[in-house]
Amino acid sequence: MKPLDFLKNVFKQPSPLEVVSRELAEAHLYRLEAEGAVEYSKAMLELTINRIERLNERLKEYTP
Repeated sequence: MKPLDFLKNVFKQPSPLEVVSRELAEAHLYRLEAEGAVEYSKAMLELTINRIERLNERLKEYTP
């Protein structure tokens, strides 16, 4: 690529297709991050529910 072509590419406005493609790629990344956060939150909720059940059973064992 010639230096002049490089400068033209740097300063040219992106086409609508390029803008939409970039935003779509960002949206896919955001979705992946959000799905990971949901998985983590569900696992933490299940862990906490199991802990509460276990502690309630222990409490029954030690309560006269």
